[in-house]
Amino acid sequence: MIKIVGAGLAGCEAAHFLAKQGAEVELIDMKPLKFSPAHSSEKLCELVCSNSLKSDDVFGNACGLLKEEMRRLGSITMAAAEEARVPAGGALAVDREKFSSLVTETLLSQKNVHLCHEIVTSLPMQGIVATGPLTDETLAAAIMEQYGVLHFFDASAPIVSAESIDLNNAFTQDRYGRGTGDYINCPMTKEEYETFIYELTHAERATLHDFEKGEIFEGCMPVEVMAARGKDTLRFGTFKPVGLSDGEGRRPYAVLQLRKENAAGTSYNLVGCQTNLKFGEQKRVFSLIPALKHAEFLRYGVMHRNTYLQSPDMLNADFSAKNNPMLFFAGQMTGVEGYVESAASGLMAGIHMWRKLNGKEPIVPPDTTVIGALSRYVATPNRDFQPMNANYGVLAEGFGHIRDKKEKRRLLAERSLFEIETYAASLRSS
Repeated sequence: MIKIVGAGLAGCEAAHFLAKQGAEVELIDMKPLKFSPAHSSEKLCELVCSNSLKSDDVFGNACGLLKEEMRRLGSITMAAAEEARVPAGGALAVDREKFSSLVTETLLSQKNVHLCHEIVTSLPMQGIVATGPLTDETLAAAIMEQYGVLHFFDASAPIVSAESIDLNNAFTQDRYGRGTGDYINCPMTKEEYETFIYELTHAERATLHDFEKGEIFEGCMPVEVMAARGKDTLRFGTFKPVGLSDGEGRRPYAVLQLRKENAAGTSYNLVGCQTNLKFGEQKRVFSLIPALKHAEFLRYGVMHRNTYLQSPDMLNADFSAKNNPMLFFAGQMTGVEGYVESAASGLMAGIHMWRKLNGKEPIVPPDTTVIGALSRYVATPNRDFQPMNANYGVLAEGFGHIRDKKEKRRLLAERSLFEIETYAASLRSS
């Protein structure tokens, strides 16, 4: 029986791969006995910070390419995401409830997957630990005692009800016309934007001292921290009006975009507005945006402490521990950042564990693939190691100097997909 501790994206990917090979899998999760500060559903594979799995552009975005690599390796999360997807322009966004239900049903329908509800307090001698960045305190202490950990702070965005959005002060359009009108845009004049920025940067935060430690990961930067860098920071980032125009063809001064949170379109996520403001302050400040002046907040943004390992010192590129080749770690705790990246590491941990259990050497995908490059990233010595998203910078080059960025990315993607197909074939034949 293979133990997998943690039934998030990484744990579910590992469990699915191993079960498909015929292995008996014990999938252990502490819910519903105990919930982390970010979780609320009893189902497996719960998405907590956003419903977006980022870009689905295989030939123009590294995360889009990673998703396609995973599809070709039989990913359960990518299959569920496709079935649960909601319109979001060029992004892959999902109905979170449906997504979680699909993964749960798929796994539990397999007779060799045994779900166990338990609060694990010590590391197994053999298995996969995929308890995520909010690992329960007792197990986190056990991991820290043996391996040491780092941490940063991660924030999520508020969600509002669709019927409370003032559509008289909003318009529906995807940036640059890509998509099918999946975003509601909330425009602001210069005066409205500057008032919003002032109030945002002067609002009361839930735990101000945590921010002052300088441990906020750039990819999850709270909107109020971003705004404090300069009054135009958001207008050239999250609130940029480029590629958007109102019904009369005019570009607004600044725009907040809202993205569907579920397939029914009854709730919307404030894109890029992850925050740690106190709940009352969130309502006050975001209601300054004209389209949200009567907004009903279904969920306020929250901030969590995320924990990850000093992986280059303790992990191999197959996600196994250097001091125990049959103990694997997977998910964001390994230093990959993001839903898709986390799931990918779980898939790889499952693949490598299966090979070792059958007396075979692990085969790490080449660094010309995103999934292979990220595997190597977590195991490569790095004095300033921090969580890493999928990006073109981790991929091996090899094409020489190509000025056309679009052409270069196309070549990188074509090479990656060829390599991942070769890799998949090598797994089947060995």
